[in-house]
Formats: sequence, structure tokens, C-alpha cells
Amino acid sequence: MKAALALEDGTFVVGKGFGAEKTAEGELVFNTSMTGYVEALTDPSYAGQILMMTYPLIGNYGVCRQDFESDGVKVEGFVVRELCKTPSNWRSEMTVDELLKEYNVPGIEGVDTRALTRKIRIYGTMKAVLAVGDDFDKEKLIKRAKEQPSITELDLVDKVCVREPKVIDVRGKYDVVLIDCGIKFSIIRQLLKREINVILVPFNYPAEKIKEIDPDGIFLSNGPGDPARVKPTINTIKKLVGKYPMAGICLGHQLAALALGAKTFKLKFGHRGSNQPVKDFETGRVFISSQNHGFAVDEKSLEGTGLEVTQINLNDMTVEGLRHKELPLITVQYHPEASPGPHDTYFFFDRFLEMLREY
Repeated sequence: MKAALALEDGTFVVGKGFGAEKTAEGELVFNTSMTGYVEALTDPSYAGQILMMTYPLIGNYGVCRQDFESDGVKVEGFVVRELCKTPSNWRSEMTVDELLKEYNVPGIEGVDTRALTRKIRIYGTMKAVLAVGDDFDKEKLIKRAKEQPSITELDLVDKVCVREPKVIDVRGKYDVVLIDCGIKFSIIRQLLKREINVILVPFNYPAEKIKEIDPDGIFLSNGPGDPARVKPTINTIKKLVGKYPMAGICLGHQLAALALGAKTFKLKFGHRGSNQPVKDFETGRVFISSQNHGFAVDEKSLEGTGLEVTQINLNDMTVEGLRHKELPLITVQYHPEASPGPHDTYFFFDRFLEMLREY
């Protein structure tokens, strides 16, 4: 099948199609990980986005459902330089092409992902349309790319979170309410490993109902889109912060900052990959982290919030970690659970466990 990718700046590239025969739209973003495409494809934080991998060969170890980070593929479309049709791996259950067909997501290969990545790094992320099929109109696709809403105008969290509370009981010592804005399975696994029972609740679950559960702590999940649009969760955090030990990852980190009066802003092209250097001020150590986000907390807006910066990104000096000076609250912008990526920052979950013990 033929396929085409149109960008809002008029860029139009043609390649070979795979996955579903359809047209999809979203923000085109790139990920620099060499492995972990299954985890990336199933990460709910990619909702509303067309994902492009910078590593040139994708699919060579196939797809294993054990590596899923949610109940299915969450990206809007997939862009690669070369797709492997014959994976070699004893764990593999299917090819990437078969995976995308199953979840009705289009993909394109045979395009210059290096040139497209350079364009995004220079001009920033762009709205795009990916069409797979033998019949498409160049001008119509470019027009559609331009006219689609920006990711800052979309409410995406509601599409990827649980609908009703769900309890995962491992007969642990502590009960933690996890506010689901698009949780990755690996975060839940890290909590369960530490004998923490997880009560998953939707992003708009009222603070009063969480108080009725009377948990030992609250965890704020990752998720897609602009944090400023997730007002129900921000309001819940405002009502509960300081009453329970609280921790947040990625979107959860941004929502906690917004709830306490800080501001967020959209990064030019975001951080997506498993090789981002983070400096920890407490230890002086530098960790390599896994990241996936397009927004960040504005450090200048932290004055008067009670929050202090604990970690920074050494590539662009943006905020990577926060803690409250008086209240039991810690957050990180990166993904300490990795999946994919290095395990340098697993200690974040141990710190949360210490907070639960203390309080």
C-alpha cells in the first residue's frame, strides 16, 4: 500500500503503508529510544500524537503482549525508516504490522525520519496527517494537517483512564489511591512490588470520595496532553495535598505544580526517549532517565508555592523533580519505572514508600 505524511508547514512525504488502511491526525513527535517500541506504542501518554522513531530499524524483535503498557496501541499513527517484516525473537507473538492492524492504527515506512526529526528540532512539533491507502490528495491532507486542533485544545485524559474504581490487592501493608490520567502498567507493577495495594480511580474522581476510602497515600499518574486542561484532577489535588503523602510522575508532576499555583509551558519538541540526563541536587549524582512529555513546569513560577526543585534536565535545564518544603509531596517529570529505559531512578518508589511509613 502507498502511504503519505503531511505536515502543517506544507511538508509532504510518500512511503509504504503498513498497519490499518486509514487516515489519522495528530501532533508529530519523535522518540530517540533504540528499543522499546512496543512500550512506546502502548503508552497512553502518546494519545493524540503520531509517533516517529529515530532509530532506523523497527520491529526486529517483534511484539510480545507482556511488554504492553496499557490495554492496546494508543498512538494515532506510527512513522519509521524501515519496518522489519520477519522478527527474530522467541518471545515474539506477532509483527508490528499485525499489531497496528489489530488496533486499527496506520503506519508509514520508507521515509527520511532523520530529515523529519531535524525539522521538528528546528521548528518544533507540528500537526500532521498520516494516510495509508492507494488514494490520497496532497493538498487536502496538508489542509487537514493545518486545520486540525492543536494538542493544547484537546481533552485526551478522558480517553485513556479507567471509568470506574478498580482495586488491585496484593495483601500489602499500605493502600494507595492512584489517580489515573493514563497510567502505564509498569508504574502499577513498581507499587505492587513494594507491598502497596493500588486503588485506581478516574482522573475526575471527587476528593470527597477519596477521603471516604481513607488511603495511606495518593499517587498521580502520567498521561497525555496539556496539563492545564486536566482541571478536575488539579482541583482534587488542591483539596487533598498535605492530608496524605502524595507522589506524582510526568503529567502527575505537572498537575501537582499547577494545583499549588505554579505554571506549565509547552516545550519546543519535548523529551521522548530513554537517554535523558537528570541531575539530583541532594546527592549530586546524574541519572539517565526515560522520558515522554511535551510540557514542563516553569521554574520561575514556583515562588510562593512551597515547592523546591530537586532535579533538573542537563540538556535544557528544565525542572525534573520537585518536593514541598513542608508537606509530604514529591514529584518527578521523567519515568522512574522506565519500560523502556534504564533503572537508575527506581529509588523514587522507595522514597514514596518511606513517606507512607513515616506518615
